[in-house]
Amino acid sequence: MASNGSSPELDASLSMFRSVPRTGVIYVSVEAQKRGFRFDAEGWCNLGQGQPETGSLPGAPPRVESIPVHHHDLDYAPVPGIGELREAVAGLYNRLFRRGMPSQYSADNVAICGGGRVAIMRACASIGPVHLGHFLPDYTAYEELLDVFRRFLPIPILLDPNEGYTFSTEALRREILGRGLGAILMSNACNPTGKLIHGDQLAAWVGTARSLGCALLLDEFYSHYVWTGGEPIVSAARYVEDVDRDPVVIFDGLTKNWRYPGFRTSWIVGPKKVIAAASSAGSFLDGGGCAPVQRATIDLVGESPTLAETNAIHNVFQRKRDKLVGGLRALGVRFDVEPEGTFYAWGDLSELPPSLRDSDAFFKAALERKVICVPGHFFDINPGNRRTGRPSRFRNHVRFSFGPPEAVLDEALERLGDLVRDSS
Repeated sequence: MASNGSSPELDASLSMFRSVPRTGVIYVSVEAQKRGFRFDAEGWCNLGQGQPETGSLPGAPPRVESIPVHHHDLDYAPVPGIGELREAVAGLYNRLFRRGMPSQYSADNVAICGGGRVAIMRACASIGPVHLGHFLPDYTAYEELLDVFRRFLPIPILLDPNEGYTFSTEALRREILGRGLGAILMSNACNPTGKLIHGDQLAAWVGTARSLGCALLLDEFYSHYVWTGGEPIVSAARYVEDVDRDPVVIFDGLTKNWRYPGFRTSWIVGPKKVIAAASSAGSFLDGGGCAPVQRATIDLVGESPTLAETNAIHNVFQRKRDKLVGGLRALGVRFDVEPEGTFYAWGDLSELPPSLRDSDAFFKAALERKVICVPGHFFDINPGNRRTGRPSRFRNHVRFSFGPPEAVLDEALERLGDLVRDSS
């Protein structure tokens, strides 16, 4: 018997549980906590958290700060979500993107889930044995999600920083045909680069997916944070011809676009067959969302409050975007592409003083100044660690968030400026 009371047999039984890597945001938060950071701690500038400021904004609807609980909401909610919310989400997409079109979304085209990762996880659990393409860089949480479901094979598609992460419709067509892709998972606007596919290009992507039979799984959680092209909200739903035949599956929710990350309410919008499969997956993966929060969401996703919230986001976050990008550029940070969407700035450190050019070194030095950011290599997603022994292409990049209030950005820029000057 070991001195701590364990036994070899017990130790062996626990060895079956593998270590699951932390996503980038969790890693940087834990490292910050070792230095005294807490989410309610004063004095920290958290440019790492993928969270928008959640307080009142000028012109936005009042924030929900209490939720009534009806007696029937003490029961389990339906796994696909409560019917009233499913109908409300379908109606929002029809009014925003599908006015006058013969094919309209219904409640059966919507599944409600308990957060963004759960929505994407349900869809991935429903995918058959196909080649599933994913872009580099992209959202860090895709890495484990693309590895845990072994029914499909994840295929990386490289985006070129020197081309501003642009990917043409012709290139998309070549990837689908050349690699035999049955599906593509991507964030649009892209987390972390802020690159946005919109307008005629997005219409062409949807048309390509339709003609080649390749499912587009589109993470649209930042689709209201749009800084180019003139559309306040960008969604592939605008370009779907038949909502039950076009292979377009959309993920969104309250987390970013309505600024309620704590509500953990998201949805999948797509063909009825996909929604039925994802709901079946939800019956064993997560069991469904929280009924009272779903009911409180119904009013939030009305057309008028949604547009008011989006307009308020544009007014406040556009200013914060310009402040952070301009301030970082003045310090020597380069940008392969300025953010066209999201609330992230994807900075290249290669022209900073030598001691700060590596993203891990920059991250640790910034932590000492109580500024949190996310090293770029976390977005070089590598499901199953199949690409080994090679340094990340994004080791000189950092993701900075302009989600926090403007005063936090001012303080962070001042501290980072001191860091760069002291390192020169």
